[in-house]
Amino acid sequence: MTFKLTFHGAARTVTGSCYLIETDNAKVLVDCGMFQGSKTMSELNYRPFPFDPTTIDAMLLTHAHIDHTGVIPKLTKNGFKGKIYCTPGTVDLCQIMLPDSGHIQESDVEQLNKRNAKRGLDPVEPIYTLLDATEALKHFSPVEYETWMSPAKGIRARYWNAGHLLGSASIEVEIEQTGKPATRLLFSGDIGPDNKLLEQDPEAPTAWDYVICESTYGGRDRFERSLEKRREILANELKDAAARGGVLLIPSFAVERTQEVVTDIVYLMDHGSVPSANIFIDSPLANKATEIFRKHAPEIENGADLAKAFASPLVRATETVDDSKALNNLSGFNIIIAASGMAEAGRIRHHLLNHLWQKSTTVLLVGFQAGGSLGAMLEQGEKNVRIMGQQVAVAATIRRIEDYSGHADGPELVAWIKQRLPIAKNLFLTHGEEESSLALANDVKSFVAENRIIRPALDEAYDLSGDLAQIITSTVKPRIDHAAVATPDWHNDTQSLIMDLQDTLKNAATDKDRGVILRKLKRALVGGDESALPAINTARRRPYRARGFDES
Repeated sequence: MTFKLTFHGAARTVTGSCYLIETDNAKVLVDCGMFQGSKTMSELNYRPFPFDPTTIDAMLLTHAHIDHTGVIPKLTKNGFKGKIYCTPGTVDLCQIMLPDSGHIQESDVEQLNKRNAKRGLDPVEPIYTLLDATEALKHFSPVEYETWMSPAKGIRARYWNAGHLLGSASIEVEIEQTGKPATRLLFSGDIGPDNKLLEQDPEAPTAWDYVICESTYGGRDRFERSLEKRREILANELKDAAARGGVLLIPSFAVERTQEVVTDIVYLMDHGSVPSANIFIDSPLANKATEIFRKHAPEIENGADLAKAFASPLVRATETVDDSKALNNLSGFNIIIAASGMAEAGRIRHHLLNHLWQKSTTVLLVGFQAGGSLGAMLEQGEKNVRIMGQQVAVAATIRRIEDYSGHADGPELVAWIKQRLPIAKNLFLTHGEEESSLALANDVKSFVAENRIIRPALDEAYDLSGDLAQIITSTVKPRIDHAAVATPDWHNDTQSLIMDLQDTLKNAATDKDRGVILRKLKRALVGGDESALPAINTARRRPYRARGFDES
């Protein structure tokens, strides 16, 4: 029997996880996630799937994060009828995360259509709605860790704790082969670090034909830090933010990251290590997720510390939009934690719009910032950004702390792969940007032959039925140029050019000089003569680059 594996997402990028297993008898998806980052990447979420959803028999889901689950409602809306197998923890989280995502799709498109109407543009439809997300939940079927099940004919699977998130899993898959042993595959999912506050260390068996491993932090050594050391680092950031006298904004993923950060902040305040302050969790999703973590407290580490933290009078949850808007009136040192972690959506964008221009503000990034995202632009030192159509000067202090990453770092990934040996055929490196996957490939070639390490590109398909994986050149045409994956796109360049032009015009000595600049620019646009463009002043702005580390 022949079978192939196609990488429809998380290929040289950290988002959009989606792998398609096809045999003579079945088609099974592993994950169906949302692309995030630049507009070019995000636009893929609106396009048709590169496969027919009605032909998919089942899905194996690694965990609940939106970059692994975010277009499941679109899949079911477009005809997928099968079951979605995942752990009970993942089922519980998806019951709040997917409807929340549907609500975001609707509200974001509503705001966009209001702006488009003023510009004379046609309205657009959301990727899916809250109702679509609710309907998708009917397809979920819970499975326990380390228990074999058969999602489709000739395929069986079992789940291993990946240590990344409540319910997260690495998935073991066996494909039946006529007249020979079954082919064994392991999909790592997202692998957790060794010292995660709420999760145990990742687990999985040894001896595989193929391993498909994430590479988010490939080549990046965060250095081993204890819980005490992490809290010390956080304490220093909190004290510095308090000294600036303004609001501390923490863009944070609502599920688990927020719970970890709040647990540590409350601990530090209770022990007098940092000044006390109100901690506003401006995320209804985070508040719902906290209740799920309390439900699963016996399954997670430090569950009692989490419960104590969220009972603190310092922790205040907002629910309504009016509650969120009221936070704009805060003065002095207060902490606002809101989604999304990459500042690509959610209430954090409103808070950034209202506070980025103030020198007293601190923004603390506690997760991975995908190339092209607003979070990445802030992390890279951009001095002007556009948020919801408005230009904002960045006067706030931007800080980053890596210790809350839900991903194993480079050395931990190397150790995880080494513990899976022997790998008889190929190691595929996915879920990492170019720099990271290349670095991990270099780090493991001492024990995995270099010619057996594959870094698949978006929409590439491989025949896995032979002695080694073979790329299938007649596969579906890639939806976008591979060079455009996880890199700044023309939208980023346009935004940068507009802001640079505005700065140049502002700094010009006279109106006459401004007129000269604009006339030269118009001639360049009409005639294509690049030499006629004025010298745009970019000295005070750092060049924008895609990054290969930090977390989703």
